Amino acid sequence: MAGKKRYWLFKSEPNVYSIQDLEREGVTPWDGVRNYQARNLMRDEMRVGDGILFYHSRVAPMAIVGRAEVVAEAHPDPTQFDPSHPHFDPRAHPDEPRWYCVDIGFVEAFEKPLLREELKRIPALEDMMLLQKGCRLSVQPVRPKEWKAILRLVSSRS
Repeated sequence: MAGKKRYWLFKSEPNVYSIQDLEREGVTPWDGVRNYQARNLMRDEMRVGDGILFYHSRVAPMAIVGRAEVVAEAHPDPTQFDPSHPHFDPRAHPDEPRWYCVDIGFVEAFEKPLLREELKRIPALEDMMLLQKGCRLSVQPVRPKEWKAILRLVSSRS
């Protein structure tokens, strides 16, 4: 799929890192991901320019709150090498990193968040990974039709 824009959803607890934090900083490495499936998506699939839906999780209400984009492709996550960091991995070595991250850049914060319960009522999103029971992956693919449906919903509210 080289050259074809792809879409993703990144989950974050807003008390850890929020869309407002990203807006203030502009760009950030998406570090600390310690799930192999999510790591593989970042390392092997994401490209500069890919779109990201930013989702606030583990908060009431959970919602898609904005957009970002991939601004730098996968590189070793530096937190894995720092013994003082909560995401330190003693099995990782700079010559053989275990964990990767991408850098993301702020695009927009939605004026009105798209609540999870609201998303469940949209037929075009019925197969969206985010809405599947038991899916807890923090970085996940979004199909083009899902991306378009969400952006249509955002634009209809402004």
